[in-house]
Formats: sequence, structure tokens, C-alpha cells
Amino acid sequence: MSEARVTDETVKPAPKALPRGPTEGPLTPEELQLSARNHSMPLEALRYDITPLGLHYLLIHFDIPMIEAAHWRLAIGGHVARPLELTLNDIRARPSVTLPVTLECAGNGRSRLFPRPVSQPWVTEAVGTGLWTGTPLAGLLAEAGVAENAVEIVFTGADHGLEKGHELDYARSLSVAEAERPEILLAYAMNGQPLLPQHGFPLRLIVPGWYGMASVKWLTRIEAVTEPFKGYYQASNYHYRSGPDDPGEPVRRIRPRALMVPPGFPDFLTRKRTVAAGSCRIEGRAWSGQAPVERVVLGIDGRWLEAVLDPAPGLFAWRRWSCVWEAEPGEHMLSCRATDASGQSQPLEQNWNWIGVGNNMVQAVPVTVR
Repeated sequence: MSEARVTDETVKPAPKALPRGPTEGPLTPEELQLSARNHSMPLEALRYDITPLGLHYLLIHFDIPMIEAAHWRLAIGGHVARPLELTLNDIRARPSVTLPVTLECAGNGRSRLFPRPVSQPWVTEAVGTGLWTGTPLAGLLAEAGVAENAVEIVFTGADHGLEKGHELDYARSLSVAEAERPEILLAYAMNGQPLLPQHGFPLRLIVPGWYGMASVKWLTRIEAVTEPFKGYYQASNYHYRSGPDDPGEPVRRIRPRALMVPPGFPDFLTRKRTVAAGSCRIEGRAWSGQAPVERVVLGIDGRWLEAVLDPAPGLFAWRRWSCVWEAEPGEHMLSCRATDASGQSQPLEQNWNWIGVGNNMVQAVPVTVR
């Protein structure tokens, strides 16, 4: 049998043009590819105080690096008095802290915007609460001796790729004052187990209260710098921008959000819920990186009911809320809305921006009662 002949026609993909900005069209193949390799948390997992390892959300910009712990080193340098090079065992030997921290992707809610910014098409499930174990970053910065004229600390991960035509490592920075907060961790364990490869093994940054883009994974370098860091993911991406020419304001702390455990049972395709008539307990979680959540209300067809808030498992973790709904037969729309101690509440309408970040518009869940 003769070998199959490979022709140019069989190896050249058909040219496709991505939308140059937000679109009103269907999801692109590129967005579907992103949604397949990234991972959202099923909303029924809101029942857990601590999200099980396999259910916590994931966003991976490039490839998951293959790192052998025995050969890995963390370099701490730049404008410091005593540069350090540390093994994983060196870091694990330092004082450890375990904190429950809710992480949320800055793009959570993007696909609910209209027109839709083209990127990872999150709905509302890009969130999770992990039990993170590591050593406080502040201790290592003190050991290295950050120079007085340093203004930021830059964190660089091992993930490498192309973004908007530029080859780069994933890197972010924090001000020196922010980096020295006692709750910021260099984490090597999650939920009592070593970090999984997709969660940043062997070491990642955890920045409680900030959207997930700040918690750099697969750390390789930490550098003190005397000028503001201008890397792509700091100076260009993750900004609230009104249009392509607007530099915008940087994304930092998590805006308030409440989500409910979907009640009853779902339709396979649409996920529309069906519940039985009568008393129905609705529960969920609420969080904010700006200030503690102090109020959640449950919306039933535009009528708001006060929910009961349980204590949070930690200062930087979500709170359980619950409310009893006397469900009457028919079609209903359920929603929930959080307000934090700073007075910020979730908007009832979309808060649109060019790249689709920080959309904390209230959740809407259609329910059939029978």
C-alpha cells in the first residue's frame, strides 16, 4: 500500500480573523479552546467552606511548566542588600502560615457583558477558596534587605509565551508596602497537600484580597526595583479601560460579589433550575477584597429578602449566606446581591469595560417551581 501523500491543502489551516475588539457574535474557536483548557468551579461547590482541590478555578495564560523540585531555585535580588537563592526545602524550613483565601479571576463575568470582550469566556464560576500554606513574604524581604529607594517588588513565573506579538514571562509587581503585608504568602501547599502542577508547583504567590492575576504561579524570581514595573500584565493588561486608546485604571482588589448554590435540579443543556413548591432554603457565598461583606439580599422577581450571614472562615475568605424562600408555582428569576463594609454593592446592570474585567453584576438564576 502506498503512503498517503500530504499536500499543502491538508496542512494549511483556513485563515481566520479574530474580532479586533468586543463582539456581538458567537464564541470564537479560540475562546472555546481557552474555555476547554481553563477550569471553572461548579456553583454547587459553593457548599464547601474550602473548595476541594479538583473544583477550584484555574486560569493558565501559557503552558503549565514542567518543574522538578530538586533543580528549582527561587532568586531574590534586584535592589537588595543580600541577594538570596533558595531551594524549596529552604523555604519550607522557614516559619509557616496557613490561611483560607478566596481567589477570583479578574475576568469572572466577562461572557455576560454585551458586546463581549474576546478572551477567556467566564460566566460567574471563576472562583474558589483554598487553604494555602506557605511562609510570609515579608520575612524573606526583610532577610534580603530591600533598599530604601525600591518602590516595587516584581514577581516572575516560569510560564512563558506570546501576548499581542510580544514574547514574555508572566510577571506582576506590588508596591513595597503592599508586598510587606503580613498575610501575603509564598505558598507551597494547598488544602494540606503540595501544590498541584496547575496551581503553581513548587511555589506561588498568594495575595489575599486581590484578583487572581496578582498571585503569580511557578515563581522563579523576586526582584526589588526602583522604577514602576512596565511589564505587559502590569502596565497594559488588567486595566479598567473604556476603549482601545484608554490606558485605564489598574485592576487590584476584588469587588463584592454573592453567588448562590443553584437550587433544585438542572436541565442538562440550559442549566435552568426546577424546584418543588413550598419552603426552599437558598444558600451561597459572598466575598469582597475591599472590605468584609456585611449584607446579602436574595432577589425573587425583583423583591429583595434579607439573608442570614454566617461567620467567615477567615478574614480573606468568603462567607456563607442563606435565606428561606416560599416558592410558589410558576416561572421565577432569582438573584443575590452583596454589600461590603465600605458601602459598595453589586451593580444590577453590567459594568462594561474594554477587556471585560471586574464585572460583578448580580447573578440571575431562572427557576421553574412546580
